[in-house]
Amino acid sequence: MEASAGLVAGSHNRNELVVIRRDGDMGPKPLQQLSGQICQICGDDVGRTVDGDLFVACNECAFPICRTCYEYERREGNQICPQCKTRFKRLKGCPRVAGDEEEDNIDDLENEFNFVRGEKQDSQYIAEAMLQTHMSYGHQGDINTPYVVHTVPQVPLLTNGEMVDDIPPEQHALVPSFMGGGGKKIHPLPFSDPNLPVHLRSLDPSKDLSTYGYGSVAWKERMENWRQKQEKMHKMRNDGGGKGWNNDNEEPDLPLMDEARQPLSRKLPVPSSQINPYRMIIIIRLVVVGFFFHYRITNPASDAYPLWLISVICEIWFAISWILDQFPKWLPIERETYLDRLSLRYEKEGQPSQLSPLDIFVSTVDPMKEPPLITANTVLSILAVDYPVEKVSCYVSDDGAAMLTFEALSETSEFAKKWAPFCKKFNIEPRAPEWYFQQKIDYLKDKVHPSFIKERRAIKREYEEFKVRINALVAKAQKVPEEGWTMQDGTPWPGNNVRDHPGMIQVFLGQSGGHDVEGNELPRLVYVSREKRPGFNHHKKAGAMNALVRVSAVLTNAPYLLNVDCDHYFNNSKAIREAMCFMMDPLVGKKVCYVQFPQRFDGIDRHDRYANRNIVFFDINMKGLDGIQGPIYVGTGCAFRRKALYGYDAPKSKKPPTRTCNCWPKWCCCGCCCSGRRKKKTAKAKQKKRRNSSWRGDNGAPVLALEGIEDGKQGNENDKQKLMSEQKLEKKFGQSPVFVASTLLENGGTLKGATPASLLKEAIHVISCGYEDKTDWGKEIGWIYGSVTEDILTGFKMHCHGWRSIYCIPGRPAFKGSAPLNLSDRLHQVLRWALGSVEIFLSKHCPLWYGYGGGLKWLERLSYINATVYPWTSIPLLAYCTLPAVCLLTGKFITPELSNVASLWFLSLFICIFATSILEMRWSGVGIDDWWRNEQFWVIGGVSSHLFAVFQGLLKVLAGIDTNFTVTTKAGDDEEFSELYTFKWTTLLIPPTTLLIVNFIGVVAGVSNAINNGYESWGPLFGKLFFSFWVIVHLYPFLKGLVGRQNRTPTIVIVWSILLASIFSLLWVRIDPFLPKSDGPLLEECGLDCN
Repeated sequence: MEASAGLVAGSHNRNELVVIRRDGDMGPKPLQQLSGQICQICGDDVGRTVDGDLFVACNECAFPICRTCYEYERREGNQICPQCKTRFKRLKGCPRVAGDEEEDNIDDLENEFNFVRGEKQDSQYIAEAMLQTHMSYGHQGDINTPYVVHTVPQVPLLTNGEMVDDIPPEQHALVPSFMGGGGKKIHPLPFSDPNLPVHLRSLDPSKDLSTYGYGSVAWKERMENWRQKQEKMHKMRNDGGGKGWNNDNEEPDLPLMDEARQPLSRKLPVPSSQINPYRMIIIIRLVVVGFFFHYRITNPASDAYPLWLISVICEIWFAISWILDQFPKWLPIERETYLDRLSLRYEKEGQPSQLSPLDIFVSTVDPMKEPPLITANTVLSILAVDYPVEKVSCYVSDDGAAMLTFEALSETSEFAKKWAPFCKKFNIEPRAPEWYFQQKIDYLKDKVHPSFIKERRAIKREYEEFKVRINALVAKAQKVPEEGWTMQDGTPWPGNNVRDHPGMIQVFLGQSGGHDVEGNELPRLVYVSREKRPGFNHHKKAGAMNALVRVSAVLTNAPYLLNVDCDHYFNNSKAIREAMCFMMDPLVGKKVCYVQFPQRFDGIDRHDRYANRNIVFFDINMKGLDGIQGPIYVGTGCAFRRKALYGYDAPKSKKPPTRTCNCWPKWCCCGCCCSGRRKKKTAKAKQKKRRNSSWRGDNGAPVLALEGIEDGKQGNENDKQKLMSEQKLEKKFGQSPVFVASTLLENGGTLKGATPASLLKEAIHVISCGYEDKTDWGKEIGWIYGSVTEDILTGFKMHCHGWRSIYCIPGRPAFKGSAPLNLSDRLHQVLRWALGSVEIFLSKHCPLWYGYGGGLKWLERLSYINATVYPWTSIPLLAYCTLPAVCLLTGKFITPELSNVASLWFLSLFICIFATSILEMRWSGVGIDDWWRNEQFWVIGGVSSHLFAVFQGLLKVLAGIDTNFTVTTKAGDDEEFSELYTFKWTTLLIPPTTLLIVNFIGVVAGVSNAINNGYESWGPLFGKLFFSFWVIVHLYPFLKGLVGRQNRTPTIVIVWSILLASIFSLLWVRIDPFLPKSDGPLLEECGLDCN
């Protein structure tokens, strides 16, 4: 990628591709000339050697050829220079080929048998061979040469595929030279062909024998230590009876070795003194609930049968909802990471970093609701992250095609050249400047550098000037010109029509031009706006994320992804390392599909009136799910494995051999019958599984059947992997050979045969609006379509494929974002979440009937059922909150007069409810104020947003009436908590307002009735008043939101209150007027004058 290429805009369907130069440079410079010296075979950059010199393949005529074509010509071609016809000599670092034996003066043992490099090259050859029949990058000489690729098994080293640190590669004992004769192809990977004899390497008499590894004392000592450790681990595993190995057989308690080889993370189970009483009270509560319902059903209220029936139905639903929410919290755990071990293992001194690359996605839509300054702070925190810069790429998706976002990102890329070195030099946190300078702490703490004060003042001044420039762009964007926006060079902005514009890509920071003021490299920064045309379903945020997946695969193709919302900045610069402690862990990482971080928020009032922090969900529910199969995906702050997003199944873990008893004879009829039934039952399952995974190898990776492979050279006959045809791959991933080829690279990386021009053209292709037609995108690949909450659906599909997720809670929160402060925005946010859950419930992906027979565990399924069913609780909740007012107005109650046994069951149920909550807060560390706010907003959201979500979901699914969700307004830098008191009228406020007024009227009517009827009426009144006060107390934050600042009630609320109060007062007076009631006999006048 080149940062100087300018904005690339185009449409694949219309065969348009336009390059708009930056800074007014309108010179016609084709994309092919962005590189240096061009290879005359493939058209790519010739490149440089390890020493920084220009790569020269032929020492006779210096004909420009890149290293890839040079190695290919030596390996597969005629081994001569195309210009001077001189045989290519073997250069340093290149593998030997037939004919190199006579060049004894060149010996490069360090790079000749580089197995790791060979493994990557093998997958690279497979991917590049696929492109051979689709696109040409300027091959002139060997364009018709069949690209023969042999997929061969990797020879495992004695150190589990890793090179030993303290023994140089030339001291390994087994270094055979695989040089088959008879015209056989030479492979860069060491493998054994049973048809060929092993040719031993000739030894140089002038060299020491230990150079070749024979008789090496270091090797013998290493082998002896390795053997002893293996025996010790095997003995510990057998003697312990499986102790130290978890249920998934994926995390053995290895004996402590050197620090770099210890696990990168560990589980921290909740102490038994805290979790065991919690589990016991859950069981007791379950029993009490059973006896409680036995009493409620067998003792109806005869004088108020409709009220009794409604209350029992509601209570049964609440009990089911409690079970769905409670049991996924049965196995809560916490996790601890070891960042120092990660560095010791993958960042060895004097060697390049072995940490995996990562592509970071930032999504934004409307710059008016998502201020560009907030997006800029998020991007700045990414560009200054504590991770190798060459491993990080940031992609910003502008789904609104706003020139304001584009210009703001351009300013951000310039300011990042000053901000990133300041952050890394003084190791500051957080690395979002807006929030760093707003910290009310001693910023001089632990700072010892003498120039810190001076540089901090300078960078703060630079940031204030940067804010002024951003604010000027925002002010300018308030009024759109009639002719539309134009760029600096006078070119019309391609995104003037938001609903009809081409795809746009701009590389702001790339391989060239991506350096800070100190000359250090910066992470890549790419602006992406996908193509939009009328008549296409673009699938909102899920479609934008899938477009980023494809663009990143074409340009950088990192094996891991991380997505954040535009308002969620990196609060912890080591957040990526925290995720990599799980992803790159050799014990647990292979089955991890994503690592989810909790959401933390800034700018929330101290009391958290509307439960924006959602502490109960993130610190209780998610910890419980982490002990089962992992947390659900919540839409932001999540690191993914790219392979899992492509719809592949999780790798199967090899179970240890079971100890079977051989005491039963073979002719045992029971065993024969059982085995026969089992064989018949599994035969069909295996056939079905074979059909579903015929395109997938044993490890879940696809294997390509290349057209150029001859019938007699299609690999080893004993290989059980099924080959997938190229047509099936394109049907699955789309008609992009570059992208499809990138999916075959296990460790990521771009294709060596592709030029920057071809990559940018292909990137425009994969973001075209019709690319996903007739493919599996949104169905089995990427973010799944069908719901506005695509996050739940995407995580659910991954868990159904057998993957597990990880919940990571660092000591310093990884990400922080902004939350809606006022009541209306908060209710609309909850409405969008609930509507997505209703859509999933009414779709084919409902957890009640989808995903059986896969890898989804039953407790994990309960959590997903709860996540899709909870909006339906709004109907019984609304009815239950109305019952107190009805009881007070009518003088009846939902239960008959309680006996002593009935009072015991009611009292036991209340005690169990409180005990469960207290013990839950004890093991999770959640405060009682956060727990109570969550309970209050559960009622507020249940009778408002959830209720509307149910009806909107039914209208959308049954009647086809779609509802457009609005983007939640992100907080800016205005007065603190000013939005908290902002009142915005919405129909969502009607149901809870009505409930409050009705219950207030019920309380007044009940008290008035008791006053008129004497002392005996107060006893039954207390139960009804308690019931009504329960509703009012839960709706108290909603009442404060209606009142607003300084207790000034809005006019609309006063009107509603008077109207509803009048209606229900007149109705109550009509039904039950204020007259004294007496149950005694009627008295008549006797006719006598008593006086």
